Amino acid sequence: MPTLKTITLGCKVNQYETEYLRQGFLQLGYHDAAEGAPADLYIFNTCTVTHQADAECRKILRRLARENPAAEIIVMGCYAAKAADQLREFHGVSEVLTDKRRMGELLGKRGLVQVPTGLSSFARRHRAYVKVQDGCFLPCSYCIIPQVRPEVWSRPPAEIEDEVRRLVDGGYREVVLTGVHLGLFGRDKPRDERLDLGGLVDRLTQVRDGFRIRLSSLEVNEVSDRLLAVMAERPDRVCPHLHIPLQSGSPAVLRRMRRRASMAYFYERCERVKALLPRPALSTDAMVGFPGETEEDFEATCRAVEEIGFVKVHVFRFSRREGTPAAEMPDQMPEEIKRERSRRLEETAQQARRRYISQLLDMEVQVLLEDEADLTSPICPNHVLGMSDRYVPTALPAGSGKPGELIGMRLTGWDGEMLHGSPAVVSPCRASA
Repeated sequence: MPTLKTITLGCKVNQYETEYLRQGFLQLGYHDAAEGAPADLYIFNTCTVTHQADAECRKILRRLARENPAAEIIVMGCYAAKAADQLREFHGVSEVLTDKRRMGELLGKRGLVQVPTGLSSFARRHRAYVKVQDGCFLPCSYCIIPQVRPEVWSRPPAEIEDEVRRLVDGGYREVVLTGVHLGLFGRDKPRDERLDLGGLVDRLTQVRDGFRIRLSSLEVNEVSDRLLAVMAERPDRVCPHLHIPLQSGSPAVLRRMRRRASMAYFYERCERVKALLPRPALSTDAMVGFPGETEEDFEATCRAVEEIGFVKVHVFRFSRREGTPAAEMPDQMPEEIKRERSRRLEETAQQARRRYISQLLDMEVQVLLEDEADLTSPICPNHVLGMSDRYVPTALPAGSGKPGELIGMRLTGWDGEMLHGSPAVVSPCRASA
């Protein structure tokens, strides 16, 4: 029987799309190749967010051609949309999928009669990603994505509900809603037919009991009062965690980045989140070394991280991306300054993380159990590991539950990596402040 393997670079959306195509080919009679064995078919989902990502894509294709010269390769993703003609020249590439909406069409051409509208499982995971939206048209000066995924579209809510229902019935207890620009969900529909993200989340909480929803990245102006109201009403069903990209704390840098929200508005919305939700977790992205960034600009970013109190900060060094306005800006920063500022911001972020987590101790949180660590494990031996609703890893004594379960946990300590505690005497799908 023919075998397949998947390779995925980049974001949660790519992971979802790879899994969709993989499941389609399994229905066509393919099987997952054994670890270390070659495959007859490779599904390669690419990323183009940086020059390094492009180079990695080409490197992988050359390796596949060298190690598996008889294999067929299907290439998809953002780099496929950007450099389709170039990718078709690589040995073994039989298909370059430039539009993700054609995945079902591809499976149909291969002979699949009933093309799936979504997933029923998510390989080797206890949480499942559900893609609800695609495309971005915002003109951030450093980002190439609007050029390769410019058309914004949203999946039908009924289709999303059916997919979530299948996943929950299949045992998944956390569903992560994701998209290329999640907050644009529904914006492609006529206003009188539009269901926004808050409305979608509200509907999904009613699909089934016993599972929780987590949201992927949202721009700060997309954290609507309606969405916050749903999160406040259903803290047992929607994780009190929002990932809101900051990028910079400097108004001058934000203007050059062509970001839409001011720092005053960013602070205001974060305070609104804290006022409405019980000790919510806020995570973010922050970039250092943007062209023309002064020491004062950088310190403003550090100050914002300290004052807002993020649970996690993904720190990025600016990388010139050919085809974006920022790549041509004057005053490009030396790499040594970027590295030094990255280190300092990481230290600031760790201090903010410690302060936030100290506020969680002695409260009850909701935990998705994920892995059992045996006595020989270097990480919390003889514990079951999981992820709290507030996006901090947890460790419970072995026997507290099985991977895949959603339980309550009373927090008692933090070792710098993991929250520790014991099972809480609460409903398995409820967290309390």
